[in-house]
Amino acid sequence: MYNFSVVMTEEDKKLLSSFETRLRHLIFLHGEIKRENAELKRLLEDERSNNEKIRAQYNDLEVRYTNLKTAMAINLKGGDIKETKLRLSKLVREIDKCIALMNE
Repeated sequence: MYNFSVVMTEEDKKLLSSFETRLRHLIFLHGEIKRENAELKRLLEDERSNNEKIRAQYNDLEVRYTNLKTAMAINLKGGDIKETKLRLSKLVREIDKCIALMNE
């Protein structure tokens, strides 16, 4: 039977202790970075969700604005008939495009 016991000098013990301390510190920093990364991912997801809501609101407002402009153009009280005809022609073309897309 062999005796593999290693005799450590005082300097070796100090080095080992220093290594253990640094390793514990690295493990601690790793945990901190993992927590920070998880928090940043959560914040990013929240911002993406908020961004989607704002885009939906923007699109809704844009549609409402276009509808309002169309309604104002159709209203002939003091309005320009040529402008109204152009808007109606544009609406008819958009409807034709939609029907063509639905038929595909």
